[in-house]
Amino acid sequence: METVKAVLYGVGAVGSLIARTLLEKKGLEIVGAVDIAEDKVGKDLGELLGLGEKLGAKVYKNAEELFLNVRADIAIHATSSFLKQVYPQIASLIKHGVDVISTCEELAYPHYSDPKIAEEINMLAKKHDVTVLGTGINPGFLMDTLVITLTAVCQEIEKIEAVRVVNAATRRLPFQRKIGAGLTVEEFRRKIENGQITGHVGLEQSIAMIADALAWRLEKIRSEPVEPVIAKNTVESGFIKIEAGKVAGLKQTARGFMKGREVIVLKFQAYVGTEEEYDAITIMGVPTVKQKIQPCIHGDIGTAAIVVNAIPKVLKAPSGLITMKDLPVPSAVLEDLREYLKS
Repeated sequence: METVKAVLYGVGAVGSLIARTLLEKKGLEIVGAVDIAEDKVGKDLGELLGLGEKLGAKVYKNAEELFLNVRADIAIHATSSFLKQVYPQIASLIKHGVDVISTCEELAYPHYSDPKIAEEINMLAKKHDVTVLGTGINPGFLMDTLVITLTAVCQEIEKIEAVRVVNAATRRLPFQRKIGAGLTVEEFRRKIENGQITGHVGLEQSIAMIADALAWRLEKIRSEPVEPVIAKNTVESGFIKIEAGKVAGLKQTARGFMKGREVIVLKFQAYVGTEEEYDAITIMGVPTVKQKIQPCIHGDIGTAAIVVNAIPKVLKAPSGLITMKDLPVPSAVLEDLREYLKS
């Protein structure tokens, strides 16, 4: 079996981490990349990643130039959280006949985000006989796929609640800035209003995916406003010192309602100085299921793993737009990637 050939679309912090993870896998070769940053275009990916050696994989400014020079089986896309922004990028990859795995949060369940664009992607993917998947650690696994999997032991379910508490001090500086760490409350609210801080993207998509898997017809999904978490004492990360009274991070909640009551509740918190970080799922039913992971799974590391581990399943999946609930049970790719492609 030939080596699986992969390309990257987006070589930022997450894309670079995925690239490094891909390089550790046998049976797979990165043959090229796309990035719009002028200081990256034209460079060898090995140089860009600081590996001290060239990989023979060049960074191009768009997919058209990339595919004039390389042939690939799959593209790993990591640029934006929002479906409308990534749609042209995803479409350009589909038209070149490669399967696509994207970290775009809204693509994790795009039927909720934008049904029209979701159907356009689905039809385009089928036309070109490729598969498109949006995934990551969250959305994509912890607060949806894992929840769905745990419901398999239940005869009845009354309510589902998932909570993710992240110690932002362990994350990169851009993430800490993204959640408003170090701002005053006034600055935080101003940045929320002008869209500079968006909060976590994907809670609504996760609720919609869970409901669809259970055939629950929700009356509505409601996201509460993003709120700041205020530091009670002075706390520090490796990058920022946050005085008491300033913003340490953020919290937000989304709820899904059916028959006049909430049946799915997802709570996300990320801030510097957490006393405890964890991922917890409670399914109230027959039987009741309680699961807790401590510490919480690292977002960037987990996302890179989920994306890479999904490659064999996506390569074997039917053409069209799929979600994580449509794939076989997720699992790690530990051996030569080609072993997982055997029927």
